Amino acid sequence: MSLKRFMTFAALAASISVLGTHAGHADDYPTKTVTVVVPFAAGGNTDTFGRLVAEELDKRLGQRFIVENKPGAGGNVGLGDLARSKPDGYTIGLGTVSSNAINQTLYKALPYDKEKGFAPISLIATLPNVLVVNPDKIKANTVPELIELLKKEPGKHTYASSGVGTSIHLAGELLANKAGVKMTHIPYKGSSQAILDVVAGHVDMMFDNIPTAAQQVKAGKVKALAVTSLDKAALLPEVPTMASVIPGFEATSWHGIFAPPGTPPEIVDKLSKEVQAILHEPAMKAKLEAMGATPVGNTPEEFTAFIQGETGKWAEVIKAADIPLQ
Repeated sequence: MSLKRFMTFAALAASISVLGTHAGHADDYPTKTVTVVVPFAAGGNTDTFGRLVAEELDKRLGQRFIVENKPGAGGNVGLGDLARSKPDGYTIGLGTVSSNAINQTLYKALPYDKEKGFAPISLIATLPNVLVVNPDKIKANTVPELIELLKKEPGKHTYASSGVGTSIHLAGELLANKAGVKMTHIPYKGSSQAILDVVAGHVDMMFDNIPTAAQQVKAGKVKALAVTSLDKAALLPEVPTMASVIPGFEATSWHGIFAPPGTPPEIVDKLSKEVQAILHEPAMKAKLEAMGATPVGNTPEEFTAFIQGETGKWAEVIKAADIPLQ
């Protein structure tokens, strides 16, 4: 056998060996406990979604999927740890519109490579925000009436958020941009105190995640003017959409699951198929819908395209609002 033919044969054999190893690895995976990093504190929506999916992955794959909360810096602390983890499928994590789309533009530097990013596994669910107002401070029953009021009194009225750069904050900036109005932003360290201050009248209005806002709406403490999803929300079916007044207006919170960059595609695909199956189960769909969420479950390719679209959209809003880099 000539040296050239020998080298060609050796290279082919090596390729087949690697492919076989990866396939076998994916077939056997997982063989030990998997850590699921949640880059936010326990008790929030991201944590809840992460635990629901992890519990089902336990059952389906026969190994423990243990949630580890690593909050800080808008999700950047936990995602930095995830990015530095060994890309073998034994550390995966949750991400959101803020941590995996908005932060790409909002932060000067991130604790991971923006170009490499992460290996998207699947979008778990989307969650609409709802625009609520204090009825004593805002004399408007519809979004057109609110816009008319804001144009008459530019800069006079305030809106709260759960912090600079969150989807709740940027929903307000999106309204200001598309409707041509001016409002004063009042950021909080979380939505719990923000919604309470809207109820108390210290702040005039806010966009808030629908699970918490719906409680205040149903109690008559605040008035809901519109939801930010393209379709009406099951928790507040009587409330119209922002898109019915401002075409194309969409500002949902979303939650997905990721692996570190470089994780073998076979493992990413296996996890994605399992997560998709979990999210399409009637019992899981009912749980998420009861929280006001819309379960999704999509392929890594579909999730990647979705993230790219969200990143571009919120980059435009951040630049238009001239929000300082963090």
